Amino acid sequence: MGKYDITVVGGGFAGVSAAIAAARAGRSVLLLEKGGMLGGAASNCLVLPFMSYSTNMRTSDGRSERVDLVRGIFREFINELQKTGGGDKHSYNTEYLKIVLDRMIRKSGADVLFHSTVTAANRSGRKITSLDFHTAAGTMTVSSDIYIDATGDAELSAAAGCGFTLGREEDNLCQPMTLCFRMSGVSYRDVMRCLPDIQKLYIKFRESGEISNPREDILVFPTFNENVVHFNSTRIVKLNPTDPFELTQAEFEAREQMLELSSFLKENFEIFRNAEIVSAAPSIGIRESRMVNGMHILTGDELVSTVKFSDAIAAGNYDIDIHNPSGSGTSHYFFPEGEYYTIPYRSLVAADADNLLIAGRCISCDHRAQASIRIMPICAATGEAAGTAAAKAAESGCCVKDADISLIQKTLRENGAFIGI
Repeated sequence: MGKYDITVVGGGFAGVSAAIAAARAGRSVLLLEKGGMLGGAASNCLVLPFMSYSTNMRTSDGRSERVDLVRGIFREFINELQKTGGGDKHSYNTEYLKIVLDRMIRKSGADVLFHSTVTAANRSGRKITSLDFHTAAGTMTVSSDIYIDATGDAELSAAAGCGFTLGREEDNLCQPMTLCFRMSGVSYRDVMRCLPDIQKLYIKFRESGEISNPREDILVFPTFNENVVHFNSTRIVKLNPTDPFELTQAEFEAREQMLELSSFLKENFEIFRNAEIVSAAPSIGIRESRMVNGMHILTGDELVSTVKFSDAIAAGNYDIDIHNPSGSGTSHYFFPEGEYYTIPYRSLVAADADNLLIAGRCISCDHRAQASIRIMPICAATGEAAGTAAAKAAESGCCVKDADISLIQKTLRENGAFIGI
């Protein structure tokens, strides 16, 4: 189908932000998405809300001020959601979100192809020369100067033969997968009022074997409908999200856990007597899978030390939130108020290809760092940075590792992004 300056694979927050940033910089951009909608985990996996991306900081006159650590294109998403009445800084109506992302990427001038799955990444030496992808019309091919992997599972990088790590270092187990689902006929307010009793009985049932789900508690969130409650409570452990057979098994197990949990609630609590499952995510949610080997592997220790890298392109302070890959329990490291870490550009640069950038949860990092940088706002920030860098590299004709970092940072700042230095 010809040539584009930049091809982005994956239409989640990272990929959409990358494509918009590159298109606004005047580059020709193609975004390939294997599903039928934009939004990634928010749309395909019903993940919500936005996890924390702000902190309290002291102003020059000593006052405390809440400061967003992710801005730029992500802030535009929020503003557009607010205009439609479909969201705010913390949560959103999934259906409105899809439309907002549609409108923004079309306005940017980037081309989008839904239902397009990359089947091969063709290389010549250290460069990716083209991608083959399957569509409703059969196999198509696109060539580009620069490619951006925003697939979450590093599918493009793996297809291109780039090195990666999987899960935690000692056993390669990834954080658990979760199928989100929603129940109607019960108010979030009533659920929160009864939640201590619900948790107590849930723990009792789990310890007695009447609940098979290894998760230690029930996690619920409100939706934009007071009488629809969102559950992020199934937990599938010890299965590899990059193995198609194990991923299929995860989908089977998660739906059984969903029914088990809804039955437990309906049979034991009056407020759930008339409640019903009204939606389950089309796909199970994946917290962690492949992490591409980059020019710098961002570590959990660097996050805890709140390192301010000279080539910083994004910032965050979401806690290091590790759901036990092998069973129950969730560990947290919370960053002190006013503190934040930065993400270096080198962690977006693939070590094994000269024209490949990474954005989103599969950037170059270790298991602990990934547990914080994986959230949607930060994915949007690394996506915007990748798209900006790709545009600069394409314009100058250089390898992505040689792109002018000072110019990338300057452009990000001018476009309203916060990079932390």
